[in-house]
Amino acid sequence: MKTETLLNSTGDRERLAKLAQSYQADQQLKYLHLQAEVEVLLQQLRALEQRRQRTEQHVHN
Repeated sequence: MKTETLLNSTGDRERLAKLAQSYQADQQLKYLHLQAEVEVLLQQLRALEQRRQRTEQHVHN
């Protein structure tokens, strides 16, 4: 079936636009959550690296 046949009314097009917008918002929210998780993991990694460097300095002194 052609898209024009499926979306033959303004209401159909509006519902499709709302669905697409909802999907985009959901995907954006998931992306933001993943971005926050990555930032937390990077902070933890930096803290571990600093701790390792301090430990190495104490061992060599």
